[in-house]
Parts: sequence; C-alpha cells; structure tokens
Amino acid sequence: MTPIIEETKKPQSMPTGPRNVLRSNDSASLWNCTLSPGWSREECDILRKALMKYGIGNWAQIIASNCLPGKTNAQMNLQLQRMLGQQSTAEFAGLHVDPLVIGEKNSKIQGPNIKRKNNCIVNTGSRPSREEIKRRIQKNKELYEIPEEEWSNIVLPKPEDVGITTLNAKYEELRRLQDELANVQAQITEIRNKKREKVFVLKIYIYIYVYNF
Repeated sequence: MTPIIEETKKPQSMPTGPRNVLRSNDSASLWNCTLSPGWSREECDILRKALMKYGIGNWAQIIASNCLPGKTNAQMNLQLQRMLGQQSTAEFAGLHVDPLVIGEKNSKIQGPNIKRKNNCIVNTGSRPSREEIKRRIQKNKELYEIPEEEWSNIVLPKPEDVGITTLNAKYEELRRLQDELANVQAQITEIRNKKREKVFVLKIYIYIYVYNF
C-alpha cells in the first residue's frame, strides 16, 4: 500500500512567478527522478507542464495538444511514475499537481516496508478499495492541487516548436554518436597498428633465428 504523506502546509515548487515557466528556484532535488528510456530532460519538462495543465492521467488531452509528438500514453505513464516516485498513480487521477513535488516527498520516505524499483515506491499489500482511492485523491487535492488561475495559464510548446526541438535533439544525438564512432574507429586503428608492429618484429626475430642456424 502506497503511504500517504501528511502535511499541514501546502508545498510549492515555484513560490514566485508564473508556473508556465520552470523556474531556477526549483529545488535541485526535484530532478532526482530517473528518466525512462527515450526521454530527454526537455521532453520531461514538457510532460511536467502538460500534467499540471491537463491533470494527472488525462492522456487524451495531452496527446491531442501535440506537445509530445510520438509519445504514447503508456510511455508517458511510465515517466509519470518516475516523476512521482511511486508506481501507483490512481490517487492523483485528474489532479492538477506538480509531479516532481510529490516525487521529492517520496524520495525521502524510508522504512522496512518501503520497496522500490527504478527509485519508485512499488505497491505492496492489498489493493486499495475505490473508497480509499477517492479518499486519497481528495487528500492529495488538498495538499498538492495547483490553483486554477495558475494551471490554466500554463503555456505548452506549439507543435512546430516541438518539431524543431525534437529535430535539434536528434541532430545533437547524431553528432554524439558520430563522435563515439570516430573514437572507436581510432581505437581500432591503434590496435591494428600495434598488431602490425608486433608481427613485423616477430618476422625479424624469425629471420634472424633462421639465418643464424
């Protein structure tokens, strides 16, 4: 059973300024979440904004916004789990919350009954009832819900901007792979040259041995 964090003060990851910008006063530990395979930090930023704007689990709206072209709801849900720091997402369904705030809280939870996978708290014990899930949603709404005037003003990148960003990211990844390939090829060339040198030296020794006898 996923633990509920009791708080009296509503946490804020961005105490000042508009929430449509990921601000420098975000706690550095907010970004301790692990990225799913195939996710860049920039894509994770966009998903964070989209979840805050449309609500946790509203994949249809996020996909329709085209802010993360090519990402499926399964891929987004997996990255959401990593951002929240827990496997169960049902207790935040539909809430306009900052998943990294919850992830920071979950990262500090310890105990003999806390089991983790990929830094996420995994479900243990019996499955919670619908009533229990509703109770948790209401509790998390009171603790973490962002005011409507803030989440409604969150601006997501336009599809054309996302396309350019994605293209640039792929170009940088291609350059990185080309550099790695060049490095490997240089190492192979060096190994081959050393091997030729050894063969040449060996031939000289054989020549000397044969002609001396």
